[in-house]
Amino acid sequence: MERDRLQSHARPARGVRRDRPARPSGPPAGASEPGASEPGVRDAAPAPAADPAVAARAPDPGVAAPAVDGAPAEPILVAVDLHRRYGEGDVAVNALDGVSLQLPAGAFTAIMGPSGSGKSTLMHVLAGLDTPTSGTVTLAGTELAKLDDRRLTRLRREKVGFIFQTFNLLPVLTATENIELPLKIAGRPVDVAWRDQLIETVGLSGRTDHHPAELSGGEQQRVAVARALITRPAVVFADEPTGNLDSHSSAEVLALLRRSVDELGQTVVMVTHDANAAAIADRILVLVDGRIARDETIAEPQQVHRLMREVR
Repeated sequence: MERDRLQSHARPARGVRRDRPARPSGPPAGASEPGASEPGVRDAAPAPAADPAVAARAPDPGVAAPAVDGAPAEPILVAVDLHRRYGEGDVAVNALDGVSLQLPAGAFTAIMGPSGSGKSTLMHVLAGLDTPTSGTVTLAGTELAKLDDRRLTRLRREKVGFIFQTFNLLPVLTATENIELPLKIAGRPVDVAWRDQLIETVGLSGRTDHHPAELSGGEQQRVAVARALITRPAVVFADEPTGNLDSHSSAEVLALLRRSVDELGQTVVMVTHDANAAAIADRILVLVDGRIARDETIAEPQQVHRLMREVR
């Protein structure tokens, strides 16, 4: 019953099958760190403890490419030969050093790597928060480099959802008002039925009139998840979404992100240090020195830990 109601409000999944998608065939290669022009993404300490959301999901041994009637789904996000250099001469830092990737619609991708590997820089560039030194990003059919600042801001508002480690809720607004904020900023009407469905889905019924200071950390992050989904974005970028949460709240937030992919066809890209968090994704990209060192499909935290030891 609840799943049927969710599907009735869902953004079309653009050809996504409900099994976990295979890694697309684009040429992968890498990433690193520094800042961006909007409040944002930074590396954080890993969230501890085992994640019940992982245990609930059985691994899929053979992963098929997402398709409808045998046709592969078109990628929602394409990056080609991304380079991002900060500084000049001897002090120059190559934060991204030739990263290429394709992400299909309706997939959950985790980006991991040591501190300074390029995780946050890659997320910034993919989301249009930072500009690559060279290379291209195409999001939902639009090449970001061809947009001026006004059109790029509009694309981010309409096509991108953000979830940050520090929640970034406005303290003077209630939970409901924070959820509606992206629509109000864009001058778009609120779809009340969709908003209420999101509130029910993230488990905030009865807490909607509370301000952030009156909510727990887990509840605040659930508000942030609903806020990211309210515009029905093409891609949700999550930066260490469990970094400030205890293990129980972390599991709840990760389960919500997983549901948004499985039930709503949402595309999620998550930067994380946490093996338990990464293990719920369909695909894991590991960055080292600005390049994609590994591109894997993994279903258990132990495998993620082993993978990270191999690339260090």
